Amino acid sequence: MDRSGIFAGSDPFAIARAWATEAEASEPNDPNAIALATVDPDGMPNVRMVLLKEIEADAFVFYTNYGSTKGQELAASGKAAFVMHWKSLRRQIRVRGSVTREDGPQADAYFASRSLKSRLGAWASQQSQPLSSREALMAEAAKVALTKGPNPARPPYWGGFRIHPVEIEFWADGAFRLHDRFRWRKDAATAGWTIERLNP
Repeated sequence: MDRSGIFAGSDPFAIARAWATEAEASEPNDPNAIALATVDPDGMPNVRMVLLKEIEADAFVFYTNYGSTKGQELAASGKAAFVMHWKSLRRQIRVRGSVTREDGPQADAYFASRSLKSRLGAWASQQSQPLSSREALMAEAAKVALTKGPNPARPPYWGGFRIHPVEIEFWADGAFRLHDRFRWRKDAATAGWTIERLNP
């Protein structure tokens, strides 16, 4: 099975990081954007764009409000899927796996690295809940700025999720829609990966 060029390597996370780094130079906006899919208690899917913040040695990490719709659905099911699509590279990465929280020092450090307005916004917004008006949200943000000061701590209801993949697919555009696709599947018995080339 030929996996030369952009597909070469024995570590799917290293390949993902290499693609993401390449996209940073060519994608005009948010090269780390992912379409994150969850399901509600009835099995109805939800999908929305979020920003992937880290590709670790064995997981993908993003941050959100735990009380949001996605936060509640992730907590209930413990599973998620996402796709990263780069039009400039004509490539995508698809991931499915289990989910755990990241609400320790790593989440604190990331929260502290955000702009002050973003940190205050995390305190002011009751994400996914009904809102009477934008004016009400701005008034809450102003109130939070007075009470939390210039260095607000991370809210207890805000933090990260880590997706541990059981499946990663790398896709690249091919001529005449004969695309290249390679699926990596986690072997539960050995903790290694099996790799298959897929039909486009």
